[in-house]
Amino acid sequence: MSNPVQLTIVGSIGIDTVETPLDKRVDILGGSASFACIAASYFTQTGMVGVVGTDFPEKYRSCYIDAGIDIEGLQVEEGQTFRWSGVYEQNMDVRRTLSTELNVFEHFSPEMPAAYINSPYLLLGNISPELQLHVLNQIADPQFVMADTMDLWINISRPKLVELIERVTMLTINESEARKLTEEHSLVKAAREIMRMGPQYVLIKKGEHGSMLFSGEHICLLPAFPLGDVVDPTGAGDTFAGALMGALAAGGKADEAGLRQAMIYGTVVASFGVQDFSVDRLLALTKEEIESRATLYRSMLC
Repeated sequence: MSNPVQLTIVGSIGIDTVETPLDKRVDILGGSASFACIAASYFTQTGMVGVVGTDFPEKYRSCYIDAGIDIEGLQVEEGQTFRWSGVYEQNMDVRRTLSTELNVFEHFSPEMPAAYINSPYLLLGNISPELQLHVLNQIADPQFVMADTMDLWINISRPKLVELIERVTMLTINESEARKLTEEHSLVKAAREIMRMGPQYVLIKKGEHGSMLFSGEHICLLPAFPLGDVVDPTGAGDTFAGALMGALAAGGKADEAGLRQAMIYGTVVASFGVQDFSVDRLLALTKEEIESRATLYRSMLC
């Protein structure tokens, strides 16, 4: 790429089978890195770090290239790509995982290309804290580091997760995970406890109810963009995180005001992503559509 990588994103890359009340799609592109990188690519030069097997379809690799994503950090290992399948219930709020096959992702050990080492922004997708730390140790002097996590790592890798949390700028976590990590039912108390662990910011994801940003004593509440229909909610959180970090990098100000504006873009791009299966709607987006919906969204906020 002619432009230096401003944002490095590490996460899973998968081939999914997704069934919703509307339809079922087999062997579609998925994984946290796929959603986050494509979302971020509308704002800044993005580098992808992930692993796929030798079975990974060329058409999906072309999706990344067409989006302008730097894929020097995309590793190819002999074997099968990570696969996941799941079914969503009628209200789309609950999903059941039918199968998870880690395949080449099981032994993934991400190595940063030289072009990524000086990347000022880093998004550590939802992978094990050991791998997140492994990546963080390879980045020279990141300006802003955002990390995602889940209850699995709280249960089985808590010491490493705490070590990671001490070193990131912002932790993103959902409501139940925040309560589990801190043993605090109040989200305000939970966020403050997490900030005492090290991060300057805590972002609590509330699904269809939006998100909460905590910074010191300040709290920013943003609702989700209202939609009539949701087609496939898979990857919505990763899309939100990718667009947020991309917009933050593009804005050049990694402060609370910059974060609040970046959250608006994260919310808006995520609202597009759930309107089709996989990354299909994200790939068809235009910057004009993003700005138009962002303007509409701002007009809705009191």
